[in-house]
Amino acid sequence: MSEFMMIFRSEYNPSFTPSPEQMQASIKQWQDWIGGIAAQGKFVSTNRLSSVGSKVLKSNNVITDGPYAEIKEIVGGNIIVKANSMDEAMHLAEGCPILFVGGHVEVRAVIPM
Repeated sequence: MSEFMMIFRSEYNPSFTPSPEQMQASIKQWQDWIGGIAAQGKFVSTNRLSSVGSKVLKSNNVITDGPYAEIKEIVGGNIIVKANSMDEAMHLAEGCPILFVGGHVEVRAVIPM
């Protein structure tokens, strides 16, 4: 089996302020989806990324703050799964909760180092 990283992307929307109930419902969707992958023995790891307080290091040691106002899309996190093929990894991505709120999932093969 190979490893694949699913990268979760969505439109940047600073005015989105979900209620506590909406947050709980969203968390449950993510737990259920990741739990389903884990139940198949295909879960490797996951991380959620903060949308605030990031920095970027550029050449010549130039450091800038982020995220940027002009960015229209954010990366919210990732998961690494095991699958026999890209098609199987794409099938695992089909139930991702980010898809229900207009986001998308980028799937890439992980190359062992």
